Amino acid sequence: MGRQAQQRTPQEPIGSGFGHGTTAAQVLDGAELSGCDAIVTGGYSGLGLETVRALAGAGVRVTVPARRPDHARDVLAAAGLGSVDVHAMDLGDLGSVRDFARAYLGSGRRLDILINNAAIMACPETRVGPGWEAQFATNHLGHFTLVNQLWPVLADGGARVVALSSTGHKISGIHFDDLQFTSGYDKWQAYGQAKTANSLFAVELDKRGLDHGVRAFAVHPGGIMTELQRHLPREEMVAAGWMDEAGTVREGFKTPEQGAATSVWAATSQRLDGMGGVYCEDCDIARPTDASSPLARFAGVDAHAVDPDNAARLWDVSAELTGVNALG
Repeated sequence: MGRQAQQRTPQEPIGSGFGHGTTAAQVLDGAELSGCDAIVTGGYSGLGLETVRALAGAGVRVTVPARRPDHARDVLAAAGLGSVDVHAMDLGDLGSVRDFARAYLGSGRRLDILINNAAIMACPETRVGPGWEAQFATNHLGHFTLVNQLWPVLADGGARVVALSSTGHKISGIHFDDLQFTSGYDKWQAYGQAKTANSLFAVELDKRGLDHGVRAFAVHPGGIMTELQRHLPREEMVAAGWMDEAGTVREGFKTPEQGAATSVWAATSQRLDGMGGVYCEDCDIARPTDASSPLARFAGVDAHAVDPDNAARLWDVSAELTGVNALG
Protein backbone atom coordinates (compact mmCIF):
# COMPACT_ATOMS: atom_id res chain seq x y z
CA MET A 1 0.00 0.00 0.00
CA GLY A 2 2.88 2.36 0.77
CA ARG A 3 2.99 5.70 2.53
CA GLN A 4 0.50 8.14 1.10
CA ALA A 5 0.17 11.90 0.96
CA GLN A 6 -1.55 13.49 3.94
CA GLN A 7 -4.94 15.05 3.30
CA ARG A 8 -8.44 15.19 4.70
CA THR A 9 -10.72 13.08 2.53
CA PRO A 10 -14.19 14.43 1.67
CA GLN A 11 -17.12 12.25 2.71
CA GLU A 12 -18.35 12.02 -0.88
CA PRO A 13 -18.39 9.25 -3.54
CA ILE A 14 -15.47 9.06 -5.95
CA GLY A 15 -17.15 7.04 -8.70
CA SER A 16 -15.46 3.70 -8.13
CA GLY A 17 -17.24 1.92 -10.98
CA PHE A 18 -18.56 -0.70 -8.57
CA GLY A 19 -21.87 -0.82 -6.73
CA HIS A 20 -24.39 -2.60 -4.55
CA GLY A 21 -24.23 -5.90 -6.42
CA THR A 22 -20.45 -6.08 -6.84
CA THR A 23 -18.74 -9.11 -5.33
CA ALA A 24 -15.36 -9.25 -3.61
CA ALA A 25 -14.03 -11.38 -6.47
CA GLN A 26 -15.07 -8.74 -8.99
CA VAL A 27 -13.30 -6.02 -6.98
CA LEU A 28 -10.09 -8.04 -7.17
CA ASP A 29 -10.50 -9.36 -10.70
CA GLY A 30 -7.04 -9.37 -12.26
CA ALA A 31 -5.36 -8.09 -9.10
CA GLU A 32 -2.00 -9.58 -8.14
CA LEU A 33 -1.26 -9.01 -4.47
CA SER A 34 1.39 -11.65 -3.87
CA GLY A 35 3.78 -10.51 -1.16
CA CYS A 36 1.02 -8.77 0.82
CA ASP A 37 0.00 -9.93 4.28
CA ALA A 38 -3.45 -9.47 5.80
CA ILE A 39 -5.25 -10.22 9.06
CA VAL A 40 -9.02 -10.69 8.93
CA THR A 41 -10.82 -11.08 12.25
CA GLY A 42 -13.87 -13.32 12.03
CA GLY A 43 -12.50 -14.62 8.75
CA TYR A 44 -14.08 -18.04 8.95
CA SER A 45 -17.81 -17.34 8.66
CA GLY A 46 -20.19 -15.23 6.62
CA LEU A 47 -18.71 -12.25 4.84
CA GLY A 48 -15.42 -12.70 6.72
CA LEU A 49 -14.92 -16.04 5.00
CA GLU A 50 -15.65 -14.46 1.63
CA THR A 51 -13.22 -11.65 2.41
CA VAL A 52 -10.51 -14.21 3.10
CA ARG A 53 -11.40 -16.15 -0.04
CA ALA A 54 -11.08 -13.08 -2.25
CA LEU A 55 -7.82 -11.88 -0.71
CA ALA A 56 -6.21 -15.33 -0.78
CA GLY A 57 -7.31 -15.73 -4.38
CA ALA A 58 -5.37 -12.58 -5.27
CA GLY A 59 -2.21 -13.93 -3.67
CA VAL A 60 -2.46 -12.35 -0.22
CA ARG A 61 -1.09 -14.34 2.69
CA VAL A 62 -3.97 -14.22 5.18
CA THR A 63 -3.99 -14.80 8.93
CA VAL A 64 -7.28 -15.43 10.72
CA PRO A 65 -7.39 -15.01 14.50
CA ALA A 66 -10.23 -17.08 15.92
CA ARG A 67 -11.90 -17.71 19.25
CA ARG A 68 -12.34 -21.35 18.19
CA PRO A 69 -9.20 -22.01 16.10
CA ASP A 70 -9.87 -25.71 15.46
CA HIS A 71 -13.35 -24.94 14.17
CA ALA A 72 -11.94 -22.10 12.03
CA ARG A 73 -9.35 -24.43 10.48
CA ASP A 74 -12.06 -26.98 9.64
CA VAL A 75 -14.27 -24.36 8.00
CA LEU A 76 -11.42 -22.85 6.01
CA ALA A 77 -10.18 -26.26 4.88
CA ALA A 78 -13.67 -27.20 3.73
CA ALA A 79 -13.75 -23.96 1.72
CA GLY A 80 -10.49 -24.84 -0.01
CA LEU A 81 -8.56 -22.35 2.11
CA GLY A 82 -6.47 -24.73 4.15
CA SER A 83 -3.35 -22.64 3.55
CA VAL A 84 -4.75 -19.75 5.58
CA ASP A 85 -3.00 -19.34 8.94
CA VAL A 86 -5.25 -19.58 11.99
CA HIS A 87 -4.28 -18.53 15.50
CA ALA A 88 -6.21 -18.29 18.76
CA MET A 89 -7.67 -14.93 19.78
CA ASP A 90 -10.79 -13.87 21.68
CA LEU A 91 -11.69 -10.21 21.17
CA GLY A 92 -13.57 -10.23 24.46
CA ASP A 93 -10.39 -11.15 26.35
CA LEU A 94 -7.71 -8.46 26.05
CA GLY A 95 -5.07 -10.83 27.36
CA SER A 96 -5.84 -13.11 24.42
CA VAL A 97 -5.62 -10.16 22.02
CA ARG A 98 -2.22 -9.19 23.42
CA ASP A 99 -0.99 -12.78 23.13
CA PHE A 100 -2.01 -12.97 19.47
CA ALA A 101 -0.41 -9.62 18.67
CA ARG A 102 2.80 -10.57 20.46
CA ALA A 103 3.02 -13.80 18.48
CA TYR A 104 2.34 -12.01 15.18
CA LEU A 105 4.99 -9.40 15.87
CA GLY A 106 7.42 -12.17 16.75
CA SER A 107 6.74 -14.01 13.49
CA GLY A 108 8.62 -11.43 11.43
CA ARG A 109 5.71 -11.03 9.02
CA ARG A 110 4.77 -7.68 7.57
CA LEU A 111 1.19 -6.43 7.70
CA ASP A 112 -0.34 -4.58 4.78
CA ILE A 113 -4.04 -5.02 5.51
CA LEU A 114 -5.98 -5.40 8.76
CA ILE A 115 -9.72 -5.97 8.42
CA ASN A 116 -11.59 -5.74 11.72
CA ASN A 117 -14.51 -7.86 10.54
CA ALA A 118 -15.58 -9.87 13.61
CA ALA A 119 -18.66 -8.70 15.51
CA ILE A 120 -21.59 -9.68 17.66
CA MET A 121 -25.05 -8.15 17.29
CA ALA A 122 -28.05 -7.61 19.54
CA CYS A 123 -27.03 -10.28 22.02
CA PRO A 124 -28.62 -10.76 25.45
CA GLU A 125 -26.91 -8.68 28.12
CA THR A 126 -23.43 -10.13 28.53
CA ARG A 127 -20.46 -8.86 30.51
CA VAL A 128 -16.82 -9.51 29.66
CA GLY A 129 -13.51 -8.46 31.17
CA PRO A 130 -14.02 -6.06 34.09
CA GLY A 131 -17.78 -5.98 33.54
CA TRP A 132 -17.78 -4.36 30.13
CA GLU A 133 -20.86 -4.59 27.90
CA ALA A 134 -20.02 -7.32 25.40
CA GLN A 135 -20.92 -5.61 22.12
CA PHE A 136 -18.87 -2.50 22.88
CA ALA A 137 -16.04 -4.60 24.31
CA THR A 138 -15.88 -7.15 21.49
CA ASN A 139 -16.70 -5.02 18.47
CA HIS A 140 -14.72 -1.96 19.52
CA LEU A 141 -12.39 -2.34 22.51
CA GLY A 142 -10.98 -5.67 21.34
CA HIS A 143 -10.17 -4.26 17.91
CA PHE A 144 -8.84 -1.04 19.46
CA THR A 145 -6.44 -3.13 21.50
CA LEU A 146 -5.47 -5.26 18.50
CA VAL A 147 -4.54 -2.25 16.37
CA ASN A 148 -2.54 -0.63 19.15
CA GLN A 149 -0.67 -3.85 19.89
CA LEU A 150 0.08 -4.42 16.20
CA TRP A 151 1.07 -0.80 15.65
CA PRO A 152 4.80 -1.42 15.01
CA VAL A 153 4.12 -3.68 12.03
CA LEU A 154 1.17 -1.61 10.78
CA ALA A 155 3.30 1.52 10.74
CA ASP A 156 6.29 -0.23 9.22
CA GLY A 157 4.34 -1.12 6.09
CA GLY A 158 2.04 1.88 5.84
CA ALA A 159 -0.92 -0.48 6.16
CA ARG A 160 -4.61 -0.01 5.53
CA VAL A 161 -7.01 -0.74 8.37
CA VAL A 162 -10.69 -1.44 7.63
CA ALA A 163 -13.20 -1.23 10.48
CA LEU A 164 -16.58 -2.80 9.78
CA SER A 165 -19.39 -0.55 10.90
CA SER A 166 -22.98 -0.73 9.60
CA THR A 167 -26.16 1.29 9.30
CA GLY A 168 -26.59 0.19 12.91
CA HIS A 169 -24.62 3.35 13.69
CA LYS A 170 -27.81 5.27 12.93
CA ILE A 171 -29.49 3.73 15.98
CA SER A 172 -27.25 5.39 18.54
CA GLY A 173 -24.28 7.62 19.12
CA ILE A 174 -21.78 6.98 21.91
CA HIS A 175 -23.25 6.88 25.42
CA PHE A 176 -20.28 8.64 26.98
CA ASP A 177 -22.15 8.95 30.27
CA ASP A 178 -22.81 5.18 30.44
CA LEU A 179 -20.68 3.28 27.92
CA GLN A 180 -21.33 -0.08 29.61
CA PHE A 181 -25.13 0.31 29.96
CA THR A 182 -24.98 -0.12 33.71
CA SER A 183 -28.20 1.83 34.19
CA GLY A 184 -30.23 -0.39 31.86
CA TYR A 185 -29.39 -2.58 28.87
CA ASP A 186 -30.95 -2.23 25.44
CA LYS A 187 -29.49 -4.65 22.90
CA TRP A 188 -30.10 -2.39 19.90
CA GLN A 189 -28.81 0.77 21.56
CA ALA A 190 -25.70 -1.19 22.56
CA TYR A 191 -25.26 -2.47 19.01
CA GLY A 192 -25.73 1.02 17.59
CA GLN A 193 -23.14 2.41 19.97
CA ALA A 194 -20.66 -0.31 18.99
CA LYS A 195 -21.12 0.34 15.28
CA THR A 196 -20.74 4.09 15.76
CA ALA A 197 -17.58 3.32 17.73
CA ASN A 198 -16.20 1.28 14.82
CA SER A 199 -16.70 4.23 12.47
CA LEU A 200 -15.24 6.80 14.87
CA PHE A 201 -12.25 4.53 15.45
CA ALA A 202 -11.42 4.64 11.73
CA VAL A 203 -11.71 8.44 11.72
CA GLU A 204 -9.28 8.91 14.60
CA LEU A 205 -6.90 6.12 13.60
CA ASP A 206 -6.56 7.68 10.16
CA LYS A 207 -5.75 11.05 11.72
CA ARG A 208 -3.17 9.61 14.10
CA GLY A 209 -1.68 7.26 11.53
CA LEU A 210 -1.15 9.79 8.74
CA ASP A 211 2.48 10.50 9.50
CA HIS A 212 3.21 6.77 9.28
CA GLY A 213 1.30 6.20 6.02
CA VAL A 214 -1.39 4.18 7.82
CA ARG A 215 -4.88 4.89 6.44
CA ALA A 216 -8.15 3.70 7.92
CA PHE A 217 -11.66 3.28 6.52
CA ALA A 218 -15.02 2.45 8.06
CA VAL A 219 -17.18 0.11 5.99
CA HIS A 220 -20.87 -0.73 5.89
CA PRO A 221 -20.97 -4.13 4.15
CA GLY A 222 -24.72 -4.07 3.53
CA GLY A 223 -27.58 -6.15 4.85
CA ILE A 224 -26.49 -9.79 4.80
CA MET A 225 -27.94 -12.90 6.44
CA THR A 226 -25.06 -14.59 8.26
CA GLU A 227 -24.27 -15.97 11.70
CA LEU A 228 -24.34 -12.35 12.91
CA GLN A 229 -28.11 -12.76 13.31
CA ARG A 230 -27.79 -15.81 15.55
CA HIS A 231 -29.24 -14.00 18.57
CA LEU A 232 -32.36 -12.84 16.71
CA PRO A 233 -35.54 -14.95 16.60
CA ARG A 234 -37.20 -15.19 13.19
CA GLU A 235 -40.29 -13.32 14.37
CA GLU A 236 -38.13 -10.30 15.22
CA MET A 237 -36.53 -10.31 11.76
CA VAL A 238 -39.97 -10.64 10.15
CA ALA A 239 -41.25 -7.71 12.22
CA ALA A 240 -38.22 -5.68 11.12
CA GLY A 241 -39.07 -6.39 7.47
CA TRP A 242 -35.89 -8.33 6.81
CA MET A 243 -37.76 -11.42 5.66
CA ASP A 244 -41.27 -12.73 5.19
CA GLU A 245 -43.04 -15.35 7.28
CA ALA A 246 -41.59 -18.11 5.08
CA GLY A 247 -38.05 -16.89 5.76
CA THR A 248 -37.49 -15.37 2.31
CA VAL A 249 -35.08 -12.46 2.67
CA ARG A 250 -36.33 -9.18 1.27
CA GLU A 251 -34.93 -7.65 -1.88
CA GLY A 252 -31.91 -5.45 -1.26
CA PHE A 253 -30.04 -7.80 1.04
CA LYS A 254 -26.64 -8.90 -0.21
CA THR A 255 -25.00 -12.28 -0.51
CA PRO A 256 -21.87 -12.81 1.62
CA GLU A 257 -19.80 -12.50 -1.58
CA GLN A 258 -21.36 -9.08 -2.20
CA GLY A 259 -21.09 -8.13 1.46
CA ALA A 260 -17.34 -8.70 1.42
CA ALA A 261 -16.81 -6.42 -1.57
CA THR A 262 -16.64 -3.05 0.19
CA SER A 263 -14.15 -4.31 2.78
CA VAL A 264 -11.91 -5.68 0.03
CA TRP A 265 -12.28 -2.51 -2.02
CA ALA A 266 -11.37 -0.27 0.93
CA ALA A 267 -8.40 -2.50 1.75
CA THR A 268 -6.90 -2.65 -1.73
CA SER A 269 -8.21 -0.05 -4.20
CA GLN A 270 -5.58 2.23 -5.70
CA ARG A 271 -8.37 4.78 -6.15
CA LEU A 272 -8.14 5.32 -2.39
CA ASP A 273 -4.42 6.05 -2.35
CA GLY A 274 -3.88 9.20 -0.29
CA MET A 275 -7.36 8.97 1.22
CA GLY A 276 -8.75 7.77 4.52
CA GLY A 277 -10.88 8.49 7.57
CA VAL A 278 -14.18 8.06 5.71
CA TYR A 279 -17.19 5.75 5.86
CA CYS A 280 -17.76 3.58 2.79
CA GLU A 281 -20.70 1.61 1.40
CA ASP A 282 -21.43 -0.19 -1.87
CA CYS A 283 -17.75 -0.06 -2.88
CA ASP A 284 -17.50 3.71 -2.72
CA ILE A 285 -17.21 6.49 -0.19
CA ALA A 286 -20.70 7.11 1.21
CA ARG A 287 -22.55 10.38 1.14
CA PRO A 288 -23.64 12.07 4.35
CA THR A 289 -27.15 10.94 5.29
CA ASP A 290 -29.93 12.84 3.58
CA ALA A 291 -32.44 13.15 6.41
CA SER A 292 -35.24 13.96 3.95
CA SER A 293 -34.73 10.74 1.99
CA PRO A 294 -37.00 7.72 2.55
CA LEU A 295 -33.75 5.71 2.58
CA ALA A 296 -32.17 7.75 5.38
CA ARG A 297 -32.21 4.76 7.73
CA PHE A 298 -30.42 2.56 5.22
CA ALA A 299 -28.02 4.76 3.24
CA GLY A 300 -25.33 7.31 3.96
CA VAL A 301 -23.46 8.08 7.15
CA ASP A 302 -24.87 10.12 10.03
CA ALA A 303 -22.75 13.05 11.18
CA HIS A 304 -22.20 11.68 14.69
CA ALA A 305 -20.39 8.61 13.28
CA VAL A 306 -17.69 10.64 11.49
CA ASP A 307 -17.45 13.57 13.90
CA PRO A 308 -13.76 14.26 14.65
CA ASP A 309 -14.43 15.52 18.17
CA ASN A 310 -16.41 12.38 19.04
CA ALA A 311 -13.64 10.29 17.48
CA ALA A 312 -10.90 11.92 19.55
CA ARG A 313 -12.93 11.62 22.75
CA LEU A 314 -13.70 7.96 22.12
CA TRP A 315 -10.03 7.21 21.44
CA ASP A 316 -8.99 8.73 24.76
CA VAL A 317 -11.70 6.87 26.67
CA SER A 318 -10.80 3.60 24.94
CA ALA A 319 -7.12 4.06 25.75
CA GLU A 320 -7.98 4.63 29.41
CA LEU A 321 -10.21 1.52 29.53
CA THR A 322 -7.80 -0.82 27.78
CA GLY A 323 -4.52 0.60 29.02
CA VAL A 324 -3.03 0.70 25.51
CA ASN A 325 -2.27 3.73 23.37
CA ALA A 326 0.52 3.27 20.88
CA LEU A 327 -0.50 6.48 19.08
CA GLY A 328 -0.92 8.74 22.09
